[in-house]
Amino acid sequence: MKIEQQHIDQIRQKFASMQNKEELVSLLSEAKNILYRKECKPFELKSITYYANPDLCKKRYAKFTVKKKTGGERTINAPVSGLKSILRSLNFVLQCIYEPHNAATGFVLNKSIVDNAKVHVGNHHVYNLDLKDFFHSFDRNRVKMGFIYEPFNLNGEREPLAFLLASICTHPFEVNGEIKNVLPQGSPTSPTITNILCKKLDRRLTGLSNRFGAKYTRYADDITFSSPHNIYNDEDFKKELERIISEDNSLKINGKQKEIGPQLKINSDKTRLQKSAHRQEVTGLIVNDKVNVRQRYVKQIRMWLYYWDKYGYDKAQQIFTRDYITDKGHVKGGKPNLVNVLDGKLEFLKMVKGVDDSTFKTLKKRFDKLTHAKEKTQTERVDLDAVYKTFLNQGFDKAFHLFQKFKDIT
Repeated sequence: MKIEQQHIDQIRQKFASMQNKEELVSLLSEAKNILYRKECKPFELKSITYYANPDLCKKRYAKFTVKKKTGGERTINAPVSGLKSILRSLNFVLQCIYEPHNAATGFVLNKSIVDNAKVHVGNHHVYNLDLKDFFHSFDRNRVKMGFIYEPFNLNGEREPLAFLLASICTHPFEVNGEIKNVLPQGSPTSPTITNILCKKLDRRLTGLSNRFGAKYTRYADDITFSSPHNIYNDEDFKKELERIISEDNSLKINGKQKEIGPQLKINSDKTRLQKSAHRQEVTGLIVNDKVNVRQRYVKQIRMWLYYWDKYGYDKAQQIFTRDYITDKGHVKGGKPNLVNVLDGKLEFLKMVKGVDDSTFKTLKKRFDKLTHAKEKTQTERVDLDAVYKTFLNQGFDKAFHLFQKFKDIT
């Protein structure tokens, strides 16, 4: 969704003058109207305070798992509908106020994994690393501190608002054997808040990359460096990298460095160095010569279009449902729709390869042809039903006249 500048200015002005919970509720309601582009039912203060208190609201999140591309499973905690609506509106407010570091590309307005990948195209060495238990490394205290300081400045008499926002954005989870209020993976606000809290980290790692002649980006917990030369076995680089990441949870308060939350840690199992002689990937996209998708991605689209063309839509939908659920492990709503998934995959292919790419154009043309044929078949089915009902109720002549009318239209 593209945010107009007048809406950004409107939200910023109202947030800067906000003094109490009632005005916060009013701001969130206004953000909701902008998000949905219509007049919505306003939020109520009792709902905000209810969802902000996990002792009162026991079921704030629904837990499920999805399969990772690299194997294993990822646990997702999705907020219940009432909380989700509040968090979506709050996320919109946060994105209007803060400006992410240029190196942050994940969950940033008008940026995508393509922007993250294209920075690293054509480099001889690509170094990927992952931050362990990323979202659970940000507890309520650290989130609150993020709201107290710039650009939010919820300090002094406004500090209770910082605590309220931190409370509604975090949730009690077991972390290393202890129950802690941390950011949930699956909440609309969690990626935005981590971008806010990682701005110092992004600045320092950008400085490190410049010092060693490399390029740096971060997509949520995925960190990538790339360079024409191999700096990743350099002890100075490795020590400085680990030091910067491990110290990111400290903040200077009253002239003294204090820890304000759990320490970020590198997941050594997911650290890898990719050389140009082999396939190089950044956030799932190939970056050897240009940003591209894997061959498997295109082959999968071709396969589903082939099944649709050869066996018809209903049979293709059956095959697709079986394979898709096996591959993903979890599907929202229980049954994926072949047309919707193919349409989404083609849109992603267009974003990566470009609208003029021959592969995209060929697949899109085939998809449009099959979609048009499906819609026509459905229309004809409806038309025949109408003809049959007319025959039963009004006789042959009326039914034949209606049939001829539908025939002329199609």
